[in-house]
Amino acid sequence: MADFVSLVFAPGFFESGPVASAVVAGGVVAAVSAVVGVFTVMRGQSFAGHALSDMGTTGGSGAFLVGVSPLWGFVTVSVVAVAAMELIGIRRPRGRDVATGIVFGAALGLAALFLYWDTTVRNASGAAMTILFGSLFTVSSSTVPIVVVLAAASLALVLVLFRPLLLASTSSDLASARGVPVRLVGIGYLLAMALAVSLSAYTIGAILSTALLVGPAATAARLTKSPLSAMLCATALGVVAVLAGIVLAYDSYGWPPVGHGWPVSFFVVTLIFVFYVLAGIPRRWRSGHTGTDLSTTDAPRRAHLVHGLVGKR
Repeated sequence: MADFVSLVFAPGFFESGPVASAVVAGGVVAAVSAVVGVFTVMRGQSFAGHALSDMGTTGGSGAFLVGVSPLWGFVTVSVVAVAAMELIGIRRPRGRDVATGIVFGAALGLAALFLYWDTTVRNASGAAMTILFGSLFTVSSSTVPIVVVLAAASLALVLVLFRPLLLASTSSDLASARGVPVRLVGIGYLLAMALAVSLSAYTIGAILSTALLVGPAATAARLTKSPLSAMLCATALGVVAVLAGIVLAYDSYGWPPVGHGWPVSFFVVTLIFVFYVLAGIPRRWRSGHTGTDLSTTDAPRRAHLVHGLVGKR
């Protein structure tokens, strides 16, 4: 047993303070991203999650420029972006897409400017790498409680909105007929997504954060039959990917080029991709239908799946 532990974990792994902070922050972020991600997949709003993560680059780079934690920049811009998309957009889906695109483009323009100033004015050559690709090992122990609080706030929003959000995600028409304020519920969900995306952007980078939001949830949708089981499965997959990524990244300091190490985000995203591919393999051999992909099932069928959870209003 001792030989196995020494083979998997490089010396000093369990005594390292940065590793401890990375494990706690990474595990919490993976869990909240998985729960929110299940609704993201069900609602077909992966693009919105991707747009929020990229727009968060503006906040992260701006925060870096003024000397505060990029986390606050990610959170501030993501929440403001949600409000802007709601103010510009209209009720029709096409209007929402146009609004997202307009805010998306403006935010990326500002991000380019801020990243340029980070490197020229502040001489912070590593700012772009930190903002775009993250680094769990740079999460300080003082920031971990903030990450936990923001994650709890995102999960609390999902918990409060769970039943109406579940119904609105499966059939907005049915939800409206039952008196659910669909647009208000949607705004609440977007706020929860904004917090989750901000946290994932802070830990594994703005460019790759969508993988943590969508990947485990999409994989769970291939393996499970209900939203609740999908959340549990996605959480397990996300946490395993992050924790394994931390171990591999720590061990990689002994790999070529020795002393430099490979980024945690690379391992996390690669593992998520592998999980997703492996989850689709059994479909080629099994004869019966044992799972329901919540992202592709037609609305009436999906509404039937959650009817017992939502109940009659």
